[in-house]
Amino acid sequence: MLRLARREPSALLLAAQLAGVLLYPFMDSEGVGRALFSVFGIAILGLVVLAVRSSPGLTWVGVLLGTPATVLLVVQAITGNTDLLPYSSAFEAVLYFYAAGALIAYMLEDHVITRDELYAVGATFTLVAWAFAYTYTVCQAIEPQSFTAAIDPTGDRSWMELLFLSFTTLSSTGLSDVVPVKNFARSLVMLEQLAGLAYVAMVVSRLVGLLVMHKRADVEGEHPPARR
Repeated sequence: MLRLARREPSALLLAAQLAGVLLYPFMDSEGVGRALFSVFGIAILGLVVLAVRSSPGLTWVGVLLGTPATVLLVVQAITGNTDLLPYSSAFEAVLYFYAAGALIAYMLEDHVITRDELYAVGATFTLVAWAFAYTYTVCQAIEPQSFTAAIDPTGDRSWMELLFLSFTTLSSTGLSDVVPVKNFARSLVMLEQLAGLAYVAMVVSRLVGLLVMHKRADVEGEHPPARR
């Protein structure tokens, strides 16, 4: 596991994020579920910092952002105090955005596509989705009823609802029954829509183009340039 973490941190991060999608529904409750949610969040934070370390991003920035978030999550896991959630979410949102930017720089730094960079495509997408979900959590705490849904329209949206909104917005599928109703919440959603389109147009399309070029070069007997 440690060897995989050093060699392909993006793959490990992506696997953990996808596992979270399946596990969060069982943690989205009070008591033990909430404590497990915080513990799982701490583990993810460690993987995020590890991914930053393997990228052109500054590791100390990841540690600086991850430390207060980890402390707040530990307090929440021990005490069950959900009042700290917006504060930990704010640190996590900034860390996830920074990590996503670092992974994008990692994928674009040269013309050689490694296996870990392919995993980084998915890991970056999930990082951005999580980052906006945490941003929505903060937005909801600052301005209640920023989001509504078919079930309990006036209530606070759960983490799974906000994450579902983030995934459907970022992927431009438009399947979410959770919608922003306050102006600032709508602004955040529009920014995520733009981020999703830009990511596919600028990053994913470039990597696909490089893969096609390298396959063509292999067929013609040429060799791709070495990594800097």
